[in-house]
Amino acid sequence: MAWGLLILRVIVGFLFAGHAMQKLAGWFGGHGIAGTGGFFESIGLKPGRLLALLAGLGELFGGLLFVLGLLTPVAAVLIVGTMLVAIFKVHGKNGLWVTQNGYEYNLVLLAIAVAIALTGPGAYSLDASLFS
Repeated sequence: MAWGLLILRVIVGFLFAGHAMQKLAGWFGGHGIAGTGGFFESIGLKPGRLLALLAGLGELFGGLLFVLGLLTPVAAVLIVGTMLVAIFKVHGKNGLWVTQNGYEYNLVLLAIAVAIALTGPGAYSLDASLFS
């Protein structure tokens, strides 16, 4: 079980950190703060640049904490929060399936974060090392 939780945490956590760097620095084909802020403004999230910065930082810290298995409930809250905004502001109107730009993928990531927060990050985590 510990290896399974580690694999989930590392993959999902690094994907979140990478997605954050798309927002924050324009890496991996992202649009950086200015582009993401402009998109946020276009969907009614204002002030766009500030919210892009906060979303990026939430994804970055949530993802890295998730990878490490450190303060796992906090990491999960950061991940769940960004996924809820993505579902309700971007993908929800398109239905479930990702093939129609729906919220399927966001829901999977949200479910993984909640499941790990409820079960714990596993033996191969800083939470287990520091708080057990």
